[in-house]
Amino acid sequence: MDIGVVFQCDPPASTVVDLAVEAEAAGFSHVWTFDSHLLWQEPFVIYSQILARTSNVVVGPMVTNPGTRDWTVTASLFATLNEMYGARTICGIGRGDSALRTLGLPPNSLKELGECVHVIRELVAGRPVTLRGNEVRLPWVEPGTELPVWVAAYGPKALALTGEVGDGYILQLADPDIAAWMIQTVRGAAEKAGRDPAAIKFCVAAPAYVGDDLAHQREQTRWFGGMVGNHVADIVARYGTSGAVPQALTDYIEGRKGYDYAQHGKAGNTHTAFVPDDIVDRFCVLGPVESHLTKLRALRDLGVDQFAVYLQHDDKEHTLAAYGEHIIPALRAESVAA
Repeated sequence: MDIGVVFQCDPPASTVVDLAVEAEAAGFSHVWTFDSHLLWQEPFVIYSQILARTSNVVVGPMVTNPGTRDWTVTASLFATLNEMYGARTICGIGRGDSALRTLGLPPNSLKELGECVHVIRELVAGRPVTLRGNEVRLPWVEPGTELPVWVAAYGPKALALTGEVGDGYILQLADPDIAAWMIQTVRGAAEKAGRDPAAIKFCVAAPAYVGDDLAHQREQTRWFGGMVGNHVADIVARYGTSGAVPQALTDYIEGRKGYDYAQHGKAGNTHTAFVPDDIVDRFCVLGPVESHLTKLRALRDLGVDQFAVYLQHDDKEHTLAAYGEHIIPALRAESVAA
């Protein structure tokens, strides 16, 4: 199992770059960032600096969307980074949440998302696509470099689309029972579409905090239950609580009063009190090192290829170091032994 890390692009950007360098040294395989240009700094500028100061980590957004950039611009950004630094980029993408809602816009349609995945992937690989009735390509791209495009999804139609078009699937919560349901759904959609389900990569992303003060860790990561609940609220509004997604995802949001994007993804925010402790424990990875290893092994056994650590709390460097010193080596040793 690979271990990645997810940063917000808070200023100064140099701190994000420094943390990425630390992450590579600690053995992390991927460095992801949020992509919401009104809330944080521009990630693709920061990616260039991360790639220049590292040798192996793969970088990309978790997640971008089809709405805030022209699709050809997004493809050109990835292709340029690949030309400069080798094939070390990855595209996490979804319908769009904070990046669009802070502009007063709704998320993109699933049709747009599916078309965008195709256009970006093909252009970055140097292949032509038909867009708005015109054949377009990036003539300066040397064919042969493939961009992995991993789709983030919760709802049934989005999960089906992921199985149909995604190179990977991003699930933003670390509950093994929910992960098993989601993975099975994506694999089923892939098989139905005539694709090899085993070819799809599975990434679970969630806050991780290493330490013994569980009460403090819960307060520092409760924001994540609010973020997930914000996504799930749209699904409940569309489908009700009829089983379109696991019941554990729908029950806890009954007390939700709204969402403030000014506090999106921030520890200690004031509008997530409705998130109970048991949901924080299920969705996040908390406690001492052995607790992390126990949950990550359970996810790995379900077929999860990568766990991406959301590092939005007050002890970033200690958690990075603990993963580098204890968790990543233990998982790597188990992989070699297997």
